[in-house]
Amino acid sequence: MKKVLLTGGGTAGHVTPNIALLPGLREAGFEILYVGSYEGMEKKLIEDQGVAYRGISTGKLRRYLSVKNLSDPFRVLKGCNEAYRIIKDYQPDVVFSKGGFVSVPVVLAAQRMKIPVILHESDMTPGLANKLCIPHAAKVCCNFPETLGHLPADKAVLSGSPIRSELLQGSREAGLAFAELKDDKPVLLMMGGSSGSRAVNAALREALPDILPKFHVIHLCGKGNLDSGLSCEGYVQYEYISGQLKDLFAAADIVLSRAGANAICELLALKKPNILVPLPLTASRGDQILNAQSFEKQGFSFVLPEEQMNRESLCAAIDTVWAKREAYWQAMENSSQSNGVETILRLIIEAAG
Repeated sequence: MKKVLLTGGGTAGHVTPNIALLPGLREAGFEILYVGSYEGMEKKLIEDQGVAYRGISTGKLRRYLSVKNLSDPFRVLKGCNEAYRIIKDYQPDVVFSKGGFVSVPVVLAAQRMKIPVILHESDMTPGLANKLCIPHAAKVCCNFPETLGHLPADKAVLSGSPIRSELLQGSREAGLAFAELKDDKPVLLMMGGSSGSRAVNAALREALPDILPKFHVIHLCGKGNLDSGLSCEGYVQYEYISGQLKDLFAAADIVLSRAGANAICELLALKKPNILVPLPLTASRGDQILNAQSFEKQGFSFVLPEEQMNRESLCAAIDTVWAKREAYWQAMENSSQSNGVETILRLIIEAAG
């Protein structure tokens, strides 16, 4: 039996694409081990999938000054030693890395053991962890055509992001029933990410008097962001949804979202016309801005910068996307990068020999 070692962590975006690969890897007959941080969010997500999990020491790789920059290199070195021992014991045929700081020791250990590594870069430009790993990889998969120019030509593969198959199997009727909404208006779904987005949450709530006459609104606002004093007919809010997410996606006619790479690739796979509000430069390295610009250029999305977002501009964006929804559907229908599962599975199988 062939063995594959999966790694990636730090955010859900570094874990869910690995989860999307699990059914195909099992069907192909692979034994699977996941290496993440000791108690990172990836631990529970992966163990819930029934996959063996091993933790290693991690230290975040920072471009900015921090007192932790003095101690974290020692944690990374410890993680490298732990990853080497795990790989030496497990003897995988191939390693697949989704990135994040936990992946660096694993990739370096795999290269030391001469085990082929397949990477996946979600964002337009590689993050620091993947920049360190790219020289040691056999292939580097990516989501955006523009990313190819940042990668070695002999390694670069435009794959799209692996999408969990269950997201494609939702029921509009089940989603409306769960949200207790009638099927008499189109549905706007707002997603702010696992931790929510205060700026987008606030703008959406302020605009509800203008939106609700035309749309029902399902608001995934993030942990701790519920507004218990807000009760409007046709408006429902949740901190976080897991099992019913596929049905809420199916119920949605348009989506308001941040521009994290995995989230917007899910919107592409589901062919949902969308408005993207990328994190501004003051809160990120600018990757969401580049992601959103690429999707807008390809005709998949309408981009509303957070700095320009208010009640009026948000309502105008919603009206524009709804009026042009057929054009957005067609652009996404014609895309060849909507789901990377098949391409990445093929690369893993080839690398494993």
